[in-house]
Amino acid sequence: MSYNLLKGKRGIIFGALDANSIAWKTAERVHEEGGKFVLTNAPIALRMGQINELAEKTNSEVIPADATSLEDLENLITKATEILGGKLDFVLHSIGMSVNVRKGNHYTNQNYDFTHKGWDISAVSFHKTMQVLYQKDAMSEWGSIIALTYMASQRVFPDYNDMADNKAYLESIARSFGYYFGRDKKVRVNTISQSPTPTTAGQGVKGFDGFISYADKMSPLGNATALDCANYTVAMFSDLTKRVTLQNLYNDGGFSNMGVSDAVMEAFVEGK
Repeated sequence: MSYNLLKGKRGIIFGALDANSIAWKTAERVHEEGGKFVLTNAPIALRMGQINELAEKTNSEVIPADATSLEDLENLITKATEILGGKLDFVLHSIGMSVNVRKGNHYTNQNYDFTHKGWDISAVSFHKTMQVLYQKDAMSEWGSIIALTYMASQRVFPDYNDMADNKAYLESIARSFGYYFGRDKKVRVNTISQSPTPTTAGQGVKGFDGFISYADKMSPLGNATALDCANYTVAMFSDLTKRVTLQNLYNDGGFSNMGVSDAVMEAFVEGK
């Protein structure tokens, strides 16, 4: 169902890899709500994914960009505003990658070159993106910038490895840069902390299937899906949330405020 919440709004969506990704679902929902956007991802991710299919479906253009490169980001934002015909109303940062996780390095035995690369991709890229947007004055007043995060930024989830540190840094960037964007440009900056979601990236985390089942049992409303997150993001892009900023917003079925649930205790007692 469409309410035309984003009619006339323009933006950039980072990180749509395939139909399982939250950015992909968000692009579909933004399109349904009347928004226009360009899609972007790193050149290597564009080769791996099916983003051209999404672009055709949503009548969007694809601009390759390495989000860790200021030159690429400047080119992206300049081209996006030209293609879309004006300043941007929304930006979604849905980027995250840990080389240590991919290489199977334990948290206590990191390769720090890998750590730095993952930090740059997963967190610092958000600062770089906002810095270019800010310096180019590319956002409209009351625009909205969203980055996706996860509860491991604040609590211990051992197999999430150094991505937990990256997400903590990401959330801090949202608050710090969000202050300046709000004060100077009247732009909102928030993070959405999503349930574990079976995306291509998420499924690369060790023990993911067991954890997604645990989180579902722990959450009173069950795990939020990728589509649920897309809908929440649409609401945050809309004018209905004009004064929500500097927040880490939980979209997790209640998981973040739970200690234990009956379902988890029953499974524990039964040895399941």
